[in-house]
Amino acid sequence: MQRRAIFIDRDGTINVEKNYLFKFEDWEWIPGAVDAIRMFNEAGFLVVVISNQAGVARGFYGADDIEKLHASVTRILESQNAKVDGYYYCPHHPEFGDNRECDCRKPAPGMILEAQRDWDIDLAHSYMIGDKASDIEAALAAGVHPVMVATGYGPDERKLIDSRVPYVADLLAAARFIVRGECDPDIS
Repeated sequence: MQRRAIFIDRDGTINVEKNYLFKFEDWEWIPGAVDAIRMFNEAGFLVVVISNQAGVARGFYGADDIEKLHASVTRILESQNAKVDGYYYCPHHPEFGDNRECDCRKPAPGMILEAQRDWDIDLAHSYMIGDKASDIEAALAAGVHPVMVATGYGPDERKLIDSRVPYVADLLAAARFIVRGECDPDIS
């Protein structure tokens, strides 16, 4: 039986946006993010992080650095009774590195589709939450319901997407919207 999933952009959605973040000591949770992930877990959704990581193609850090960061994030989440089921990232960039054309870099839906195959996800009943137009475009290309947050690049990127896409304060507000049908009247 297919499962529903919440696909979440990482930087600017779960953690405070910091260019080319790869060290856990630089990680800073966006308030409420852990609670949101736990809420999704409790509601029966798979939680899948989908992240462009162009720092790999640019030579700023390697895949091992990303894996170490995600392992640290996982430990913190577990200590708070929350979990991410899978992490997917695109290490490519159109101007740097060996692979300049890929189907995984958002706004392409490749990471979502890979996760769908790995986890047997029902895309039509799943959501993608992010702070950039590329997150929303990837969601739509994959047939997933998009939700934009007003953290990270959200305030600047909002004007680039259809006004019908739900726009909420942060990841916790997105969880309340998706799980409970609550909507923040000040944002949407």
